[in-house]
Amino acid sequence: MSVLPKRYFTPEEYLILENQATYKSQYMAGEIYAMAGAEPVHIEIVDNISFALKTLFGDRPCESYTTNLRVRAEAADLYTYPDVTALCGEPVFDRSSRPPALLNPQVIFEVLSPSTETFDRGEKFLRYRTLASLTDYVLAAAEFLRVEHHARQPDGSWIMTGYRQPADRVPLRPRAGELTLAQIYRRIAFPGGPAGA
Repeated sequence: MSVLPKRYFTPEEYLILENQATYKSQYMAGEIYAMAGAEPVHIEIVDNISFALKTLFGDRPCESYTTNLRVRAEAADLYTYPDVTALCGEPVFDRSSRPPALLNPQVIFEVLSPSTETFDRGEKFLRYRTLASLTDYVLAAAEFLRVEHHARQPDGSWIMTGYRQPADRVPLRPRAGELTLAQIYRRIAFPGGPAGA
């Protein structure tokens, strides 16, 4: 059986299609991937992280955004919508796209689901790492209490630290502060007991 050749899109074609679509999609190296809806627990975790960051930042010159903000990693040929994005300082946007895409996230959170976990841990993380601004990549499991924090080191390497207890604190750099797992999993109960307060 013959295989039909794949259709590759330019970033400009993707942006045109994305602006006309009734759903969000990611762009990676010439291919477009429709984004599926999320489970309620996924949405709750995203909301918890966003709320915790807004509270943590207060009046400081830091900002967080949820899944409606597109991020562009130009060197990696990627447009995507992280679950939560944060930065301290002045955001830089690619004004050539509508709506504009953030170019300088410092912290990216992805909530893992069975359908996206392999991609979030692998190819997507490799492409995110081309963002010179990125200091922290945080993966939160949606099926049990677990957070993995990938922190960029001064030499450009990454170190992963795992967290499993509600009182564990995930430090975010630079100047962003820290979140506890109890905040991330607030009011979410997993089999075997509640996760957070």
